[in-house]
Amino acid sequence: MLHALLIGLSAGARSMTPLAVVADAARCGTLPADNGAPSWLGHPLVSGAAKTLAAGEIWGDKLRSAPDRIVLAGIAARLVTGGIAGMALAPRRRALAGAVLGAGAAVAASYVTFALRMRAMRRFGQTSTGLIEDALTLGAAQTVALAARSR
Repeated sequence: MLHALLIGLSAGARSMTPLAVVADAARCGTLPADNGAPSWLGHPLVSGAAKTLAAGEIWGDKLRSAPDRIVLAGIAARLVTGGIAGMALAPRRRALAGAVLGAGAAVAASYVTFALRMRAMRRFGQTSTGLIEDALTLGAAQTVALAARSR
C-alpha cells in the first residue's frame, strides 16, 4: 500500500505523469502480478494518450497562463489520476484502498507542492522551477513503479 500512497504524492505535482508511468508499466507487463489496475490501463492507446497528456501538462506548466494546480479542475484531475495510479500499484484485493490512498495523497501533495513551487518561483522563475519539478516528479513516479514491481 506504500506504493499507492507514494504514486499519489507524485500526482500532487503533475497529475498526468504518474498515470503515464503506471499505464506504460501496465502496457509493458511490469506491474506486480496481483495488481489492482483496471484492464484497460495497459492498452497501447491508453498508454500513448496518457504520455501525450503528460507531455502537454509539462509543456503547459511553463506558460504564464497555466492555471494553479489547486483550482477545482486541477484537484479533480489529481483525484482521478492519483486514484487510478494508486489502484494499479495496490494488490488486487486492496485496489479500492489503494485508489483512496493515491487520490488522497495526490490532493494533499498538490497543496504542499503548490506552496513550494510559489516560493521557488519568486527566487528562480517559472521555467527553471518547473523543469526541476518535472524531473523530480518523473523520477519519483518511475522509482515507485519500479519498486512496486519487485514486491
